[in-house]
Amino acid sequence: MRRKASMSARGDWRTGLPPEAGDQGDLPPVNAVRLDSREVRPGDLFVCIPGQRFDGHDFAAAAGAAGAAALVVEQGREGVAEALGVPAAAVPDSRRALSSIAAAHEGNPSERLTVVGVTGTNGKTTTSLLIHAALEAAGEEVGLINTVETRIGLRQSLNDSRMSTPEAIEIQRLLGEMVDAGCEYAVVEATSHGLALDRLADVAFDVGVLTQLGEDHLDFHGSVEAYRAAKLRLFERLSRGAVLNADDPEYARFAEASSAPVLSYALEAASADLTARRIDNVGDGSTFELVTPEVSLHAQVRLPGRFNVANALAAFGAVVALDLDPYMASVGISQTPGVPGRLQRVLTTPIGVVVDYAHTGDALANVLELLRGLTDGRLIAVFGAAGERPRARRTGMAEAAARQADYAVLTEEDSRSEPTDEIIDEIARAMTAEGAAEGRRFERVPDRADAIARAIALAEQGDVVLIAGKGHEPTIERADGSHPWDDAEAAREALRERFAEPDD
Repeated sequence: MRRKASMSARGDWRTGLPPEAGDQGDLPPVNAVRLDSREVRPGDLFVCIPGQRFDGHDFAAAAGAAGAAALVVEQGREGVAEALGVPAAAVPDSRRALSSIAAAHEGNPSERLTVVGVTGTNGKTTTSLLIHAALEAAGEEVGLINTVETRIGLRQSLNDSRMSTPEAIEIQRLLGEMVDAGCEYAVVEATSHGLALDRLADVAFDVGVLTQLGEDHLDFHGSVEAYRAAKLRLFERLSRGAVLNADDPEYARFAEASSAPVLSYALEAASADLTARRIDNVGDGSTFELVTPEVSLHAQVRLPGRFNVANALAAFGAVVALDLDPYMASVGISQTPGVPGRLQRVLTTPIGVVVDYAHTGDALANVLELLRGLTDGRLIAVFGAAGERPRARRTGMAEAAARQADYAVLTEEDSRSEPTDEIIDEIARAMTAEGAAEGRRFERVPDRADAIARAIALAEQGDVVLIAGKGHEPTIERADGSHPWDDAEAAREALRERFAEPDD
């Protein structure tokens, strides 16, 4: 365990520059590091980053007018700074440089923390929360950064940015606040975007955890190989341990790439270091016997489904890799309630209504399989698929619903610039190809609130309505921008309308 630091020392951003930046003699100290020119204040540093839609160099003049003390530009773009008369450092890759600059500016806080990174396709957020609870129960001061929230000491704040892994500036600031708050550990959800875009390049990870691995974000990565290569980056620079899912087909590849000793967990592979025996469904969770290299103990997770037992095993793996007490950790895991937007029950009787973030085929199949075992009635799914995201998601979710739901209401998710009707058409074609006839097995209701209300109106006593795709997300993205949204609240409104007392 590292010695706890009482305060995060503010550092010198210039020490984060790569050697290619050359002489730094005329570069001033700065108040803050900025990526968005609209946030620049006098005395700040503005880092110009070429992006998919915008090029930060085009906003250098705005940053200069706002009082930027210095710029970071890419080599070959020095003229941007020269025209403004603002000191600048020219680097080969400004996005990569942003990470090291942000870390240096905050005093490299991750070096004063023990950091656990959690990656995978499904289960990252739940597993990160379980690890946080386990470490707290073991008596440690812990910070958390995941898709849903940030926790620093007693302070909790919801993540309303829709960015699971924040930009490097925010990551380093949050880690610095954790050090200031007296945290010894940090649990960080490490997405493929965050890894590929170097947002986490200067986080000193001690332990890496891999949950279930599938296919996602191919619109960004371009291929399954590139997606998995991004995930691998976490395991190539660990100092203490890699916790890997031995049931995953990619296990051997990740084990070989790991820079640290490997600890395996599995529900099926009996040779794994951590396994679960005698799994029993109890209420909204499971009990099981946890078997580790050193101990065997009775464990419980208050989240339903075998995949959540696997998430709990991954959390126990992190505890073992950190040489902490698994008995105390089991108390924390057993007391952890559900994650908002993950199998979130809105109503249990006379009909069941569940909100879940499942937005890939594998995730939707897992949730439908779980709910099928919990109801004797019909299973009605409300879902769509995101625009400007891999088309394979649409096919995968359609296939899962056609095979495992009794009825589906197809609707919008986050259509963005794509026409909602065209997205629904693709899903409908895929469902039809699986033998699900429109009108008998599914229908289309493009407006999401109307779709939720329709599904709830169709449900009879004992049926379960699954509202999938958005989970905890507080907005819905349409062609005209971002709009406030809450799946659970939309469900409550529909339930109030259906079960309202008649007027006298």
